[in-house]
Amino acid sequence: MRFICLLVPFLLLLSACGSDVKVEREYPQEIPGGSRYDPFAKKGEYDGQGIFGEDGLTLFGGGSENASGGGIGVNGYLWRASLDTLAFMPLVSADPFGGVIITDWYAGADVPDERVKMTVYILDTRLRADGVRVNVFRQARREDGSWVDAQVSPDTPTMIENAILTRARQLRVDSIQK
Repeated sequence: MRFICLLVPFLLLLSACGSDVKVEREYPQEIPGGSRYDPFAKKGEYDGQGIFGEDGLTLFGGGSENASGGGIGVNGYLWRASLDTLAFMPLVSADPFGGVIITDWYAGADVPDERVKMTVYILDTRLRADGVRVNVFRQARREDGSWVDAQVSPDTPTMIENAILTRARQLRVDSIQK
């Protein structure tokens, strides 16, 4: 009986934590000038450094590149460029601390029987060519309507990485010229 008396208030308290509020995803929107809407920017401005500054986010130490303590960080330009480059695809997850962006399956209107999914890894706090890696997954629709894995051209991830790097350089140059 004592167990039930303790369990009932706990369950009532736990049920009060729920919410019927629907959360809508906020996708980037085009604004004049060809840039993207950034919900983290100050009053429509983008400083080119992202929300964690030019050097990314560093935990457990920091300051110097050789600091002990296992720094975790991403480059703000690469992060923002990755989001800009993949803005046409729905996002499943975007982890700025770990530097991982995962998209949902996307099928273009011109090829409805084919869909792609991408994972982008930001590997460094510096703006370097080897600081970003992209994995691309592709599926094709069978006649029965099911999806089956299909081969991805080996050039596709490299082309997307180059697009991200080009956008990151553009963001860096724009921030210097301000």
